[in-house]
Amino acid sequence: MSGRECYHCKQWVEDGEEHDCWTTTEAALTQELSEDLRDAWERLRETAVSFGDQRIYASHKSIMFSRNSCYFFVRPKRNFLELCIFLGRTLKAPQVRRSDRASKSKVYHIIHIKHRDEVEAPIIDWLREAYEFSDVLASKASTVRVRSKHKLKSNRPSLR
Repeated sequence: MSGRECYHCKQWVEDGEEHDCWTTTEAALTQELSEDLRDAWERLRETAVSFGDQRIYASHKSIMFSRNSCYFFVRPKRNFLELCIFLGRTLKAPQVRRSDRASKSKVYHIIHIKHRDEVEAPIIDWLREAYEFSDVLASKASTVRVRSKHKLKSNRPSLR
């Protein structure tokens, strides 16, 4: 009986047996939530869907919400939903447990949600801001790409 223990999920995997612990679904990640947390999750999801076109998908232990890139994700935990929102500024609010720079232009904010009633202003406002900010970042990135292409053309020597 030869095999290995999966580094991620610690499950024993026999040689030749297929194993993909990274693939998951929203249902699998939310199935063991308490009633309060399930209500909060449904409200979060409904709110995000109301913003407009986006992709919602499960990845490992998180449920991601993205346009061109992820603008927030939720990690369902036993006693709370861990919400991670990406904004272009640092929030100073009691709901924010932790924040730090995720990249040159983004700051992540960790928020714990324990009840449906917490999914209201200002959290909804921050989610909308993150949704709109992801669009601004995408348009800035495409502008930079277009400018750099023009720059390359102008620096080329003439072949005349």
